Amino acid sequence: MPLTLANIGERNTIKKVSGSSEQKQRLNELGFVPGAVVEVVSKIRGNVIVAIKNSRVAIAKDAAMKIMI
Repeated sequence: MPLTLANIGERNTIKKVSGSSEQKQRLNELGFVPGAVVEVVSKIRGNVIVAIKNSRVAIAKDAAMKIMI
């Protein structure tokens, strides 16, 4: 299921990251790699703020749809 469907406060493990090579590289640089644990902190109109690796990152809806948990 895509990251956009995760519940707020729920911790999930990333299973797959899809998209173009540029999108995958950018998400990889932010720590969105298979096996990483993410927690959805907030959702606003499909966009999400997640806690990952001791940081909070805002992800647009289209990018969050490419992160499978």
